[in-house]
Amino acid sequence: MGNRAGGRLSGPKCIAIVGPFASGKTSLLEAILARTGAIPRQAAVSSGTTVGDYSPEARAHVMSVEATVATTEFMGDSLTFIDCPGSIEFSFEAEPVLAACDLAVVVAEADEKKIPALQLILRKLDELGVPRLLFLNKVDRTEAGVRDTLKLLQPASTTRLLLRQIPLRKDGIIIGSIDLALERAYIYREYAESEVTDIPSDEKAREIEARFSMLETLADHDDQLMENLLEEIEPPRDQVFDDLSADLRDGSVTPVLIGTAEKGNGVLRLLKAIRHDAPDIEATRQRLGAPADSTVIQVMKTIHTPHGGKLSVSRILSGSVADGAELWLSDGRTAKVSGIYRMFGKDQTKLASAKAGDTVALGKLDDVKTGQTLSTTKGGIPALIEIEPPQPVFAFALRPKERKDEVKLSAAMQRLGEEDPSLRLHHEQDSSETILSGHGEMHLRVIVERLEGKNQIPVEGHPPAVPYRETIRKSITQRGRHKKQSGGHGQFGDVVLDIKPLPRGAGFEFTDTITGGVVPKQYIPSVEAGVRDYLKSGPLGFPVVDVAVNLADGSYHTVDSSDMAFQMAAKLAMKEGMAACSPVLLEPIMKVEIFTPSDATARITALVPQRRGQILGYDARPGWPGWDVVEATMPQSQIGNLIIELRSATAGVATYVARFDHMAELTGRLADEVMNSGGKAA
Repeated sequence: MGNRAGGRLSGPKCIAIVGPFASGKTSLLEAILARTGAIPRQAAVSSGTTVGDYSPEARAHVMSVEATVATTEFMGDSLTFIDCPGSIEFSFEAEPVLAACDLAVVVAEADEKKIPALQLILRKLDELGVPRLLFLNKVDRTEAGVRDTLKLLQPASTTRLLLRQIPLRKDGIIIGSIDLALERAYIYREYAESEVTDIPSDEKAREIEARFSMLETLADHDDQLMENLLEEIEPPRDQVFDDLSADLRDGSVTPVLIGTAEKGNGVLRLLKAIRHDAPDIEATRQRLGAPADSTVIQVMKTIHTPHGGKLSVSRILSGSVADGAELWLSDGRTAKVSGIYRMFGKDQTKLASAKAGDTVALGKLDDVKTGQTLSTTKGGIPALIEIEPPQPVFAFALRPKERKDEVKLSAAMQRLGEEDPSLRLHHEQDSSETILSGHGEMHLRVIVERLEGKNQIPVEGHPPAVPYRETIRKSITQRGRHKKQSGGHGQFGDVVLDIKPLPRGAGFEFTDTITGGVVPKQYIPSVEAGVRDYLKSGPLGFPVVDVAVNLADGSYHTVDSSDMAFQMAAKLAMKEGMAACSPVLLEPIMKVEIFTPSDATARITALVPQRRGQILGYDARPGWPGWDVVEATMPQSQIGNLIIELRSATAGVATYVARFDHMAELTGRLADEVMNSGGKAA
């Protein structure tokens, strides 16, 4: 078989802990830190005292809302674990973290409802090429067999799930596990190391069958092992471990270990598997394409601390970095390191330097953002990863409750945007609103809580205004005359305008057919300016579109006519004429693509018409087994809180993308409601 894996790879490692919401990731991190002696005892997530609960928002909602970094030591090796949020609303937090990790521990459980969420996570690992272990958690709570659970989970994984352990039962209760590679049994002891024992005689047949199944899978990638199995030769144990390590590192399989993180069960075997099988920094450097002849650093996360300022959590891919070092960004700018820290939740320990493989926080790199690549190469090197946040699916208009806080709010949002690049903040010119967009109602709720708590800025929000428009159905010719005499020069402007509708989407068109100089050429632009100014708010109170205006006739006064007089005449003609042109309200219609697990497609297609949407069709989502994409059109006014209903119907995993499609007439009661409410909603 040979030494395919090259043995255990030493040096600092970085491991991401990922998994669906409430699968037990934070409990696993706590159990790991307790087992490695980094904390005196394991805390329950519900207690609000775990390493990951350092933010008030995490404690308030009993869920991870940002990645938690903790470095510990195990059997002489430095291991940094990064606990990533499980909710889809905060999932983007994991992407820059995963890219620079050596290994991901995927925490899963025997819950069919969480399989789509698990699929999202495993797909992201596939895209990034990150090797992974799967920790099957809460095995003491499920009545399903482990192998039946793997059959349930396998469709979520593009790689083979390889069972390395099977449960050890007594009177129907799981009391431990049998390691198929070591051929040993382990009796669980709560919050303590398991007791090693021989495999009970009544479990031996089951162990032999499960071990043979594991070896068969490994033999798919090892011809010598295949020959041994065919000839019924027992392979050497060290070669089995070598195959397990090699297949994990090259992504051929996803080894599965079992346990209950909340009780610390199975954690020591997981740690030993990580120590023995995980790739090292050299493999990660090569995967990312980082050069080896200089110091290269990948920024995984940005944190603004109350007293220490900005920290850039980073992975040293090659070389080393010392406090005070000057680093180059990919765009040719430089940044100076001011402090190097080892992270442990909210606590930091200052270091003099860091070497390849270390995961540390670099202080006060003001111009550096999450996802950027730093190096000692003059002029910088190209960025190793590109992070592209998904399209926002939830938004509200945000403003401080007190005007004096406007500058503070702007500065706070800049900091929050650095910590969370998936946030979007923009000013909507039509409505003069500042719009905050994100990936769900909880996502933006947490941002508001940070503004009001950490930054002491009371804010208020409401649904963004929908950009309604109005147009006309009839044509008319209308005269407008502005005449005023008040001593000295008066004001005189006289125009005749032909007003007519244009096809939908044509916009605005201005022409003139003036002959004989009845309106001098120098005043024609003033007429157009007056028309355009009126069209900002038509007879229904909304901007006017799809209208053509022609200046057909008029008159002037050699002394009293002026630019302003002709602007006023044009506005008068428009005001009187537009009201007689059968004005009608227009609402924006969006083209929506909804991505949903197939078993929820019927619920989604039933939901769309309830929001005045029209189903265009649905089909299997390309490359996503068990998922569909539903295409529909829907009024923008109905999309505001659509994501809440979609997530409710799909165990929290559905999402959508929307783009403007066309404007459509809105009449009757709904139009009246819009006009009465100032256009906030339909």
